[in-house]
Amino acid sequence: MGVDVVAESTGSKGDRFNYFWSQRGEWVEEPNVRRGGESGVQRVFTENGRLIYIKRQTGHIYRSWLHPFGRPTVLRERDALEGLRQLHVNVPKMIFSGAQRDENHQWQALLVTASLDGFDEIENWYAAGGREQYGEVVHDQILAELAQNLARMHLGRWQHSCLYIKHVFVRVTGEGETAKAEVALLDLEKCRRRWTAYGAAQHDIKQLRRHSSFKPADWQKFIYLYEAAFGSAIKGLDR
Repeated sequence: MGVDVVAESTGSKGDRFNYFWSQRGEWVEEPNVRRGGESGVQRVFTENGRLIYIKRQTGHIYRSWLHPFGRPTVLRERDALEGLRQLHVNVPKMIFSGAQRDENHQWQALLVTASLDGFDEIENWYAAGGREQYGEVVHDQILAELAQNLARMHLGRWQHSCLYIKHVFVRVTGEGETAKAEVALLDLEKCRRRWTAYGAAQHDIKQLRRHSSFKPADWQKFIYLYEAAFGSAIKGLDR
């Protein structure tokens, strides 16, 4: 039985796959049926109280010219997590990823990530009055962090491919002049490499514009910061 596994701790690949496969918790993304199988995400507390998220899939695959017979989508997400972390893009830390076939020769696959402690969806942050509480200086930090993370991703020729505002998470720590804003990107299942950085940027920035509620002035400020982080090659981006 072939196993494709990345793990940060010890133990055989098969044992660790079986361990995480057996864990159960609250569904944060109910299993949905698509791509020929099922995929869902559970919130699980480990024995030492650590909060993790387990994406569990059965027969949930994608096909490409490299994988014409199908490959579990979590392995594509694993590749994206590894690639983006190397580019210093803020994404969840991967604990384990693996795939194996069951007795019916159907794919079973897992992606286990650490909780982004203290982070929340940016829309929730707005709704809770975060902008009013922390002021425009911190809000500008958020726009700058988002711009810089996206620029690093795109310069590495990675395209998120599902860049909705709900996949942008923020965390603000500290108060007053010491307040610090951070941004993280989630849901990388459709993330893929493009031939050019411009192609990746063109797709994602258009998508973010359609699926966000930024005020015009905030959007223009974000674009200014993004272009500054990306460099002169992106000037004239269709936005």
